[in-house]
This record gives sequence, structure tokens and C-alpha cells, in this order.
Amino acid sequence: MNEGREQQGKEATDQKQLKRLSNDVVPHILNLYGSSATPHDFEIYAPNATFEDPLMCAHGVKQIKSAFYSLSKVFSESKIVEYSIQENAVSPGKGEVLIDNKQHYKFLGKDINMISLIKLRIDEGKVVRHEDRWDKKPLWNRDTVKLPLLGRFVETVRRGSMLATHVLMRFGKDPKC
Repeated sequence: MNEGREQQGKEATDQKQLKRLSNDVVPHILNLYGSSATPHDFEIYAPNATFEDPLMCAHGVKQIKSAFYSLSKVFSESKIVEYSIQENAVSPGKGEVLIDNKQHYKFLGKDINMISLIKLRIDEGKVVRHEDRWDKKPLWNRDTVKLPLLGRFVETVRRGSMLATHVLMRFGKDPKC
């Protein structure tokens, strides 16, 4: 009987900690997608964190900075306009935050609205993996497509796109304020 209560108490503590984590992380994510990121917003990431979307695959905070700092160079507007949050405790100190959202961009005067699922894997208070699934579809890679060679090719293209962006964005240097 006491074991059951102890387990419930532990699960409640994990959920509270995860809720606090999402409260700490989500404002920074909104800044990143809103092209208003500051160097402080990237402190949510572990040094070896990864970011992936259908166009890019970034490794490390500097490449993640390049990916998000480039948004304002490509779009005249970018922001998350609606979102809901789901949190899942995985194990002590580890969790997942899912942000089901609608993103708005303006490109060459045209409005682009997109549905997305942002998956954040959090370990000891830091984001270790940030995945942006457009239309909520899994990213293509060697594990998710029927032809592993095609998946490997897509991964290579996404890495190349990231490296080109990283060079153009001065290797993740913070913009001068």
C-alpha cells in the first residue's frame, strides 16, 4: 500500500518537474520560431543537442543557432500562432515535451501557414533533441523510409543544407544587438 502511494508521489513529482521544464522551455521556443531569439534563448540546449526538420539536421548549439537565426533572413514574418503542450515523463530527470502548433510565415509577400509537431527530448533540464515534424509526419531518414539508401540520401541533403546555412550565418555567431 505504501509502495503504491510512494510511486504516485514520485510520478506527481516527475510531472511537476516536467511542467516546470515546459514552462521554462516554451517561451524560448516561441522566440526561436518568432525570429526574435537572443543568445539567452539557446541556453535551453545541451552542448551536443540536435535539431532536425525536413530541411536541416543540426548538431550542436552553434548549428542550432544558425538554423534559427536564418529564419529572419528568409522570412519577413515567422511565428507560432497557436499551440498546445503535452508532457511525458520518461524516467527521472528525462522527459519529452510535445508542442502541437500552427506556424505562420511570410515569404515574398505570401502567407504560409503550416501545422507542425515540435518534439523536445529533455535530459536533466536541457533539450538534447529538438525535432520539428511538418504536418506531424515523421522525418525521413534511413530508419523511417522503406528504402534505407533513400533515407541516407535525404539525411545527407539535410546535413548539406545545414552546413551551407551554418556558413552563411557565420558559424552560429550571435548577431550584434
